[in-house]
Amino acid sequence: MKLGERLRKRLDKKYEPSKLVAFRFGRYDVAIKTDLEGNPILAFVGKANEHGMIKGDQFNRHLVKNAQGVVIKDHWDYKGNV
Repeated sequence: MKLGERLRKRLDKKYEPSKLVAFRFGRYDVAIKTDLEGNPILAFVGKANEHGMIKGDQFNRHLVKNAQGVVIKDHWDYKGNV
């Protein structure tokens, strides 16, 4: 599975720092974990069960910045089923 363009745009936004944020996106349930700056760094996409656990796919974000804070690399890696 690949992250679609619309979902990637939603993941480019800033969220509350160091939190797990869950939302519905189309027919999928999405849960994201943010870093200290509020950037999503971990995403789970699939169907949530009654306990809120998502069964689907996991993605990790590689976000590399230089000393001035300018983003050098920004991409999502597929890590498999969860």
